[in-house]
Formats: sequence, structure tokens, C-alpha cells
Amino acid sequence: MLEKHTIFDDASTDHAKSVEHRVTDLREAVRDKNRVNVYIDDKFFCSLDISQVVDLHIKIARSLTSEELADLKRASEFSKFYARALEYVLMRPRSEKELRDYLRGKTYERKVRVKNRKTGEYQTKIKPGYDASLVPLVMRRLEERCYIDDRHFAAVWVENRHVAKGTSIKKLRLELQQKGIASQIIDEVLSDSNRDERAELQKIIARKRARYDDEQKFIQYLLRQGFNYSDIVDELAVDSSSV
Repeated sequence: MLEKHTIFDDASTDHAKSVEHRVTDLREAVRDKNRVNVYIDDKFFCSLDISQVVDLHIKIARSLTSEELADLKRASEFSKFYARALEYVLMRPRSEKELRDYLRGKTYERKVRVKNRKTGEYQTKIKPGYDASLVPLVMRRLEERCYIDDRHFAAVWVENRHVAKGTSIKKLRLELQQKGIASQIIDEVLSDSNRDERAELQKIIARKRARYDDEQKFIQYLLRQGFNYSDIVDELAVDSSSV
């Protein structure tokens, strides 16, 4: 329904017989120059991104049925929903689960504070959520355009955690599982990584050592981070001898 040339068909004689409305104006949206406001029967109806206007052959004087207007409204909502999703994935790599959870959250109505242009005062209004049936369509579009790739996400996650601070394999595995990454992908990414468990342990000891006067409490902390007990004891001994 939302793909190119699937909403309207100029050759349809059935549509011509049931025409009820007409496109009377197309105007550039004020807040987003990449969107076009569509006016039906001299009243604002919805906005579309520029590519949709072209693909769906929206032009002034075009006649549309009520059914086609419903499709047009859905296409408008899809493009807005997709734009929000694209902003989300471009901030940083996201797992498929993270993205799906984000989109589902956007389908719920929520309270928003809106400034009254006339009075300058803020008011609380209920903003409706997006149509939940659009979630799989948005996901599919993002996947087609390679914005969803759990293996790439996992590789970036492991690399960033390796560079930023000491992280055990056990903790990395748990973090990726919580992000919804499949066990096979986790195994492959961790196997391909050049990280070293002892080197990661040394990093965290260097960062956290000064916070712990009690050796046993420090050991318990490192154990909770997922490191092996014997490795912890060995590295703490090396650390103490170098002081």
C-alpha cells in the first residue's frame, strides 16, 4: 500500500466513477522544507515528503476517492513515523530489538507541553501515538536500506566497550543478550574480536583501584563485573607489586 505506484492508478475507470474530492493546492511545509502540505477541497489534509508527492503522482486538480484519501493519510503517517525511526538509528547503531521497542513506544499516546502561539502560555495536551500496524512496515523499510544489522551492531558494541573501558566477556555477552542479539551472532563477534580478557581486567583495575581500601570488596566488585577469580588475584598481585 505504501510502495511506489500502489496507492493510485490513473487508468482505473472505477476510481473515475467514484471521485469525491480534489487536490486544490500543494505548499511547502513551513517547519520542514522536505515536506509538502496537501490541500483537499481547499482545506489542509496532510503532509507528504517530496518523494511521496512524486511517486504517488499528487498534483493540483487530481481527483481522489474517499478510499484513496484514507491511503494518502496512511502514507503521510508512515513517512513521519519512518523519519522518527531514521533519526533514532542515525544517532548511533541500534539493535533490532532496541528499534522495535522504540517504535512500539511511539504507538502509545502521551502527554506533551505545547506553547500557545497567541498567549505564549504552555498547555498540556494528549498526543496520539502512531498506528501500531505501521511498525513492521517501518522496520522492513529500515532493513531494506541496511539500517538494521545486528551483527554490525554487536561488532560496534564490542569494539566501543573494548576501547572505552575494561569489560569482561561475560558482561559483554550479557549486554548483547539484553539488546536482543542472537547467541550465534554474539559468539561470532566475540570470536572475531582481538580483545584480551587480562588486558580488560587491567584497565578496570587501573580505573577503580583507588576507590577500594578493602581488597576483598574490590575482588567482589571485579567478580560482579564478570572476571575470573584467579585472573583477578593474579592481576591484583602484579598491581600491588608495581606500587
